[in-house]
Amino acid sequence: MPGTVGDITGDEADGSTGADAGGLRRTLTFRDLVVYGLLFIAPMAPVGIFGTLQAKSHGAIAVVYLVATVAMAFTAYSYAQMVRVAPRAGSVYTYARVGLGDGAGFVAGWMAMLDYLLIPAVAYLFSGIAMHALVPSVDQWVWTALAVAVTTLLNLWGVRVAAVVGFAVLALEIVVLAVFVVAAVVELAAHGAQRGWAVPLTGEGGFSLPAVLSAVSVAVLSYLGFDAIASFAEEAAGGATRVARAVITCLVVAGVLFAVQTYLAALLAPMTAAELAARPGEQGDAFYATVDSAVGGWLHDLVAVSKAIGAAFAALAGQAAAGRLLFAMARDRRLPGAMSKVDAGSGVPRRALLGAAAVTLVAAVWAARRDDGLDQLSSVVNVGALTAFALLHASVIGWFRFRGRAGTPSVLRHVVVPSLGLAVVAAVLVEASPTAQIVGGIWMAVGLAVLAVQYGSRARAGAARG
Repeated sequence: MPGTVGDITGDEADGSTGADAGGLRRTLTFRDLVVYGLLFIAPMAPVGIFGTLQAKSHGAIAVVYLVATVAMAFTAYSYAQMVRVAPRAGSVYTYARVGLGDGAGFVAGWMAMLDYLLIPAVAYLFSGIAMHALVPSVDQWVWTALAVAVTTLLNLWGVRVAAVVGFAVLALEIVVLAVFVVAAVVELAAHGAQRGWAVPLTGEGGFSLPAVLSAVSVAVLSYLGFDAIASFAEEAAGGATRVARAVITCLVVAGVLFAVQTYLAALLAPMTAAELAARPGEQGDAFYATVDSAVGGWLHDLVAVSKAIGAAFAALAGQAAAGRLLFAMARDRRLPGAMSKVDAGSGVPRRALLGAAAVTLVAAVWAARRDDGLDQLSSVVNVGALTAFALLHASVIGWFRFRGRAGTPSVLRHVVVPSLGLAVVAAVLVEASPTAQIVGGIWMAVGLAVLAVQYGSRARAGAARG
C-alpha cells in the first residue's frame, strides 16, 4: 500500500496488530462477520414496514427491495475500498480520517455514533414490546432492560462467544423465515394468489417510478447495520480482504431475503396497496394480517417470538459495533482515553462496550416508559448513519484521487461509483422526516463545537510547548 494511512504505518497498516501488541484479537471468521452483519440487519426486517412500502410503491414492493439493494451496493463497494486502505476498528470514522482528514473523521465518527448508539436502543425496545405482548404481567421496560443486560454480558464475554451465540439466533430467524416461505408457497399452490403474479414487480394499475423511488428512500433503512462488519476489521482472521467480501456478501444475502419474503407476502396480502394507503393505521400490522389470513395464527406467534429474540441480538451486534467505534475514537484521543483499553482476558474493549451499553440502556428504558418512545427514537436513528455514509463516499474520492494513492486512480471505481453512492444518500436524507433532520442538525452542531474545543486545546498546548 503506497504512502501512509493517517498515522497508520508498519504493522498496523498491514493489519498485523494483535493481542500481544495491546490491540484487538483476530479471531473472527468470514462466517462470523456475515453473522454480525445479518444479525444487525435482521433477516425479517421488512415485516414492520411491509404495509408502508406496499402503499408507497403502489404494490411494487419486491422491485423496491431489488432497487434498494442496488442503491446500497454503492455504499457496500465504498466500504470494501476503504477497509483495504485502513484495516482498523472504527469503520467510517477511520475511513473519513484517512481520506479527508482528522476533522472530517471526527464528524463521521460523531454522526455514526448517533446511529450506532440509538439503533440498538430501538432494537431492544422492539424486543421489550414483543416480550410484553407475550407476557403482559411484566412491564415492557423490564424486558427491555433485561435484553440489554443479557446481550451486554455476551459482548463482554468475548467476540467469539457473542458470534457463536449470534449464529444460533440467526439460524433460528432463518428457520422461521423458511417456514414462512414454505407455508406461503403451499398456500399459493393450493389456493392461488390474491393478485397477479407480476404485481409485486410491476405494481397495481401499472408501474410508477416516482412511487417506487419514494418507497426505496424508506426501504434502504432496512439495510442499516451491514456496515457494522467494517468495525471488526482488527478482529477478522484473514484481514481486510475478508472483511470487504463479508460486507458485500451480507448486503446481497439480505437483499435476496427481503425481495423473496415481500414478493410472497404481497401475493397473499388481503388488502391492496390502495386500501393500505387509505388506511395508514393498518400499515404497521399488514404483514401479520397477511400471515393470519393466509396461513394462521400459529405462524403469527412464531414470527412474533422470532422478532423478539432477533431484535435483542440485532442490538447485540449494534452494541458491539458501537463499542468498537468508541474504542477507535478514544485511541485517537477524540474521546476519553479510558475507553481505548482492551481487556486482557476477553480481548474486547470492555470500557467502550460498557459506555455504549450505558447510553443504550438509558435511551431504551426511557423510550419503553413512554407511549411515543418508539416514534421518538426511530425518527432520529437514520440521519447519523446516512451522514456517515456520505462522508464514506467522499473518503473514497479523497483518498484515491487526492491524498494517498500513487499513480492514476480508476475514474469508474474511485470517482463515479462513490459519487453515485453520495447522490443516493443525499436523496434519502432529503426524504427524511423534519424531526430527524432537526435532531441530526443539532447533533452535528454539538459535534462541531466539541471539535472546535479540541482544536483550541491542542493549539494552546502547542503554543505552550513553543
